[in-house]
Amino acid sequence: YIILDESQAIKNSNSERHLAAQQLVARNKLLLTGTPVENNTFDVYGQLSWACPGLLGNKLYFKNTYAIPIDRFQDKKRALTLQQKIQPFILRRSKQEVAQELPEKTEMVLYCDMGPDQRLIYESHVQELKDYIQEQEDEDFDKNSMHVLAGLTRLRQICNAPYLLRTGYDKAYSSKISMLMKQIELLNPKHKILVFSQFVGMLELIQEQLEEQSIAYELLTGGTTNRKAKVDRFQQQAEVRVFLISLKAGGTGLNLTEADYVFLVDPWWNPAVENQAIDRCYRIGQTKQVMAIRLI
Repeated sequence: YIILDESQAIKNSNSERHLAAQQLVARNKLLLTGTPVENNTFDVYGQLSWACPGLLGNKLYFKNTYAIPIDRFQDKKRALTLQQKIQPFILRRSKQEVAQELPEKTEMVLYCDMGPDQRLIYESHVQELKDYIQEQEDEDFDKNSMHVLAGLTRLRQICNAPYLLRTGYDKAYSSKISMLMKQIELLNPKHKILVFSQFVGMLELIQEQLEEQSIAYELLTGGTTNRKAKVDRFQQQAEVRVFLISLKAGGTGLNLTEADYVFLVDPWWNPAVENQAIDRCYRIGQTKQVMAIRLI
C-alpha cells in the first residue's frame, strides 16, 4: 500500500511532487484529503490520475471533456457525469456524519478602516500600479504580468501594515493590528485564539504587541522545527492564549481543538485554503462553538 495523506499536495500533475509520487510502486494506492478541490476541476484529475491511472483519460481529454465545460461554463450535466465516473472510487464522510454533536461554526468579517497615514501610503501605491498598467502595450503586459502580481501583493501588505514593505514606514500604521489587539483584549482569557497570516512579518509585528501586553503565545512558521512542542504547549497550558500561525506552515496537519476563535488577518487568494485554516480547530474533538473572523 501507498497512502498519501493531505493528497491535495499532488493536485498539480505537472509538479515535481506529483512526478515523484508517480515513481512509487505498489499494488494499492489510497488518497486521504479534506480538501479534494482547492482551485478547479483539474485538482481531481491530478489526484485520481495517480490513484486510478487511465480512469479520466489523458490530460487533453480531461481538459476538453470536463475541466473547460465545468469550470468555465458551469456545465451541470458534465459535472454530474464526472461525479458518476469517480463515485465508485470515493468514500466520503462529512463532519456532520462523523460527529453530529460538533458545535456550530460562525463566520464574520470585521472591517478595519485605515488611518490617514496608512491610507495615504496605500493610495500612492495604487496610483503607481495603475500608471504602470496604463503605460504597457498589450504584448508587453502579458510579459510583465508578474510585476502586476507583485504590485497586488504589496497592496495586500500595506493593508496589513506598510512596515512590511521595509521602506522606513512606522510600525504603528496598522488598523488591522489595532483591531486584532482590541478583540483579544475584549475576549475572556478562557478563550483560546488562532491567528493566521500569509506574511511572517505580520505575525512578528503581532508578536511584538502580544509581548508588550504580556499575553502568552506560540508562533509557528515554515522555519519552526519543534512543531509538536508548540502545539502541545498551546493545547495543554491554559495561560497560552494565542497561537500565531503562517498560513502555509499551519494550514494543514494541525489539531488545535482547544481554540475557539480564529482570526484570518489577510484574505488568501483561495477560499479553500482559508477554510482549511479555520478547520484547525473546527474538527472532531471540538466541544465549543467556533468563531472565525476575517479582518478586511
